[in-house]
Amino acid sequence: MATTRRRPPRRRVWPKIRLLLLICVVAAGATALYPVWKAANPDPPELTVRYRTDTPATAAAAKPSLEVFNDSEKPLPLTDLTLRYYFTADETSAYAYNCVQASVGCSNIAGTVTALDEPTEDADHYLELRFAEGAGALEPGANSKGIDVQLFRADHKKLTQSNDRSFDAEKTTYKESKKVTAYKRGVLAWGDEPDGGGKKAASAKAAGAPAPLPQAPAGVLFDDFDYVGAKDPALFKHGWLVRSSKGGPGIDDTWSADGVTFPAEKDALDGGQVLNLRAATDGTESGTTQASLGTASREFRDGTYAARIHFSDDPAEGKGGDHVNQTFYTIGGSGKTYSELDNEYMPNGGWGRLGPKLDTVTWYDHEKNDRVYTTTHKSLAGWHTMMITVEDDVVTYRMDGRKLFSSSGKYAPRAGMSINFNHWFVDLPFKGARAWDMKVDWLYYNAKDVLSVKDVDAAVKEYSGSGMNYFDTVQESR
Repeated sequence: MATTRRRPPRRRVWPKIRLLLLICVVAAGATALYPVWKAANPDPPELTVRYRTDTPATAAAAKPSLEVFNDSEKPLPLTDLTLRYYFTADETSAYAYNCVQASVGCSNIAGTVTALDEPTEDADHYLELRFAEGAGALEPGANSKGIDVQLFRADHKKLTQSNDRSFDAEKTTYKESKKVTAYKRGVLAWGDEPDGGGKKAASAKAAGAPAPLPQAPAGVLFDDFDYVGAKDPALFKHGWLVRSSKGGPGIDDTWSADGVTFPAEKDALDGGQVLNLRAATDGTESGTTQASLGTASREFRDGTYAARIHFSDDPAEGKGGDHVNQTFYTIGGSGKTYSELDNEYMPNGGWGRLGPKLDTVTWYDHEKNDRVYTTTHKSLAGWHTMMITVEDDVVTYRMDGRKLFSSSGKYAPRAGMSINFNHWFVDLPFKGARAWDMKVDWLYYNAKDVLSVKDVDAAVKEYSGSGMNYFDTVQESR
């Protein structure tokens, strides 16, 4: 006998439909409310930035010290990281930066100063810090330890920090600071940007990771002389000595730190600062000061030495005619290992020889005046790239890429040397106040390779353009 299937009662279907509708409504509500909940319950940050300073609101330089903690469970390559310190520029002065010391090495840190497109009351510029590959990575839970930097006006006037967003005079020991931002591969990972943020900050997020910094090659020293002054701690940390000791050459016992300054210079690399060495006198020994800056290390020997130097034919102040000597040289060893390589420019001559002239000299024995040299008889007033290369006991001097002179055999370095810039008086031929300036834009030394002037210029522009105003891998490569 056939059976007829009965339809289920409608009352059994509608409860299921109502339940499904309720689930949909709840899900839609949860989706709509999730952003609100997420804002109130964000994921823990992957990193933390702490800050301290020891400067008052008015100071010669801002001195932020930063440290980064890796709060994630994965290693954090520092090349992925960008830090920004926000400030308000005083007047129209350009700003400069240097790294004083850092556990990851100042040679692995680059800094640039950038204007915000949309300034706020407490920020219209920021100092951005980036890291080269040599800085390594922070393991989970690790701390970068102190990164001590300086930010200062290029005109060296005191700056006011009271209206600088990231400055906090009360943080004299390390404390978290949300007013210093950190970006991981271009995405904000820590801190609060200034209101408005600026188009550059927004574009940084969209652009992803910034281009990597050029890796400083082993065996290279580069410095473009961004320093506060002769007593800048970064100057000494970077291996430079300002001479104030007794002795010669020139007028004995007149070496003074007063003549070593770092002014802004429109013709400098990227419009930055230069080393200025001033030799000044009133015509008397007691009224004379000479200036010198040299490396503490005496481990430079083979390779390429290069410096962009501005020689002067006329004094910056007073009457001309002095027998001044504007010198870029290396010196080291003693006795049987004595070594000295000289570039000496004398616009008015000296020692009975007329100027203007440039002597390029390789010494074997200073006490016996055993040397070989050549003289270029012409004015060199202005900027020139001076180079010395040493390879296989052959020393070659070049100016702006043109060969001037070579020496070989015994007339080659027999010991490691220091690198020096001197400005001094051969004698004092007349009375009256006058002052002479010698400027140095940058120094480049490569212990591994003999390079052309084009190679050096390209390397220097790459480093400076990336904010790498100083690094020294010479010691690390030994």
